[in-house]
Amino acid sequence: TPWTDLSALVFDAPDPLALAEFYCGLLGYEIRTAEPKWVTIGPPGGGTRLSFQHEPLFRRPTWPSETDKQQMMTHLDIEVRDLEAAGAHAKNLGATLAGFQPQQDVRVWLDPAGHPFCLWVREEA
Repeated sequence: TPWTDLSALVFDAPDPLALAEFYCGLLGYEIRTAEPKWVTIGPPGGGTRLSFQHEPLFRRPTWPSETDKQQMMTHLDIEVRDLEAAGAHAKNLGATLAGFQPQQDVRVWLDPAGHPFCLWVREEA
């Protein structure tokens, strides 16, 4: 293939550093680069990173989708061992539980900028 590895998933944000710090706390990642309009974080041992770029016209996404409102374009799925404990941790960092929950073993949360992300537990077969 002409490419090597996926290096990062990029989120638009009104405040890139604040959103990066939220995800560092949520995922245990570290800040890799911090510029006024661009921040990159990654896991301590290396691997795929998350980046946050300043978007002056940022509009919070709506979950679930509504006509004529900004829709989410992507979201993170984060597997956890304990759904309630992980949710409490996310809330303490500034996340908000979404009003609409589509599944029993998944909780949709909104990060401080409004991007949805899912915490989920693997159901035993």
